[in-house]
Amino acid sequence: MVDDWIHRYGVRYFSELTNMACLTEEVGELARIMARKYGDQSFKPGEKADLGEEMADVLWVLLCLANQTGVDLAQELQKSMEKKTERDKTRHINNIKLN
Repeated sequence: MVDDWIHRYGVRYFSELTNMACLTEEVGELARIMARKYGDQSFKPGEKADLGEEMADVLWVLLCLANQTGVDLAQELQKSMEKKTERDKTRHINNIKLN
């Protein structure tokens, strides 16, 4: 879906390095909202607080990077879930700090 949009409306992908900088910027915007909503900071007058929009922006740029570098994120997420399940299947359940 992202790739289709890029080719239909975006002309082309930004370079990988530019998209990495964009990802960093979007994560910063997400962090700002998190700090204000769940942390000790308060919102400035007129500042938007759309957490979902910022998360979607992070995901968008991450998907752009995956597309342009040939990474299958669905496959990688599945592998990551399997790795975490094998490695941590009892780790968190047995962590007294979490109970």
